[in-house]
Amino acid sequence: MPELREWDSFCVIVGSAAGALIGLQFIVITLIAERPPLRAEDAGAAFATPTVVHFGSALLLCAILRVPWQAVTIVAALWGLIGVCGMTYSLIVIRRMRTQRVYRPVLEDWLFHALLPIACYALLVVSAFFAPSDAHEALFGVGTAALLLLFVGIHNAWDAVAYHVLVNRPDRKE
Repeated sequence: MPELREWDSFCVIVGSAAGALIGLQFIVITLIAERPPLRAEDAGAAFATPTVVHFGSALLLCAILRVPWQAVTIVAALWGLIGVCGMTYSLIVIRRMRTQRVYRPVLEDWLFHALLPIACYALLVVSAFFAPSDAHEALFGVGTAALLLLFVGIHNAWDAVAYHVLVNRPDRKE
């Protein structure tokens, strides 16, 4: 399918970045595990795990787009399924954000952990719907969603590291 061949470099760049960042996220979580706050698993399910899921979604999208599909309908159904699953998962994350008591989310948290991920996954569903009639334009929607998921993950990973380094520091007795 010629439309997908034009996206090869994009998929390699975004997919490789997502894969590398998943690995870095595991390293960071391991390093900060020495001093978790009370009820950290509640906050981790609301803030850390979704970051890995978004990186994984970007990686999966890019991997799916690199397969030499014969028609756009099958790949569109797959990215639509990723969109539906991602939207469902994002609603679960919102519930977890509301019920955890370790950290009180601010507007930026709601934007990057709830609104933007739902928008990305919704864009995948909409793109899947329009793919059979206009694959070229639909692929721009998929590319936008994958790239935005990557940037959302980067923001959220940085935000988590900054929180643990600057806010959740152990008391130092000198």
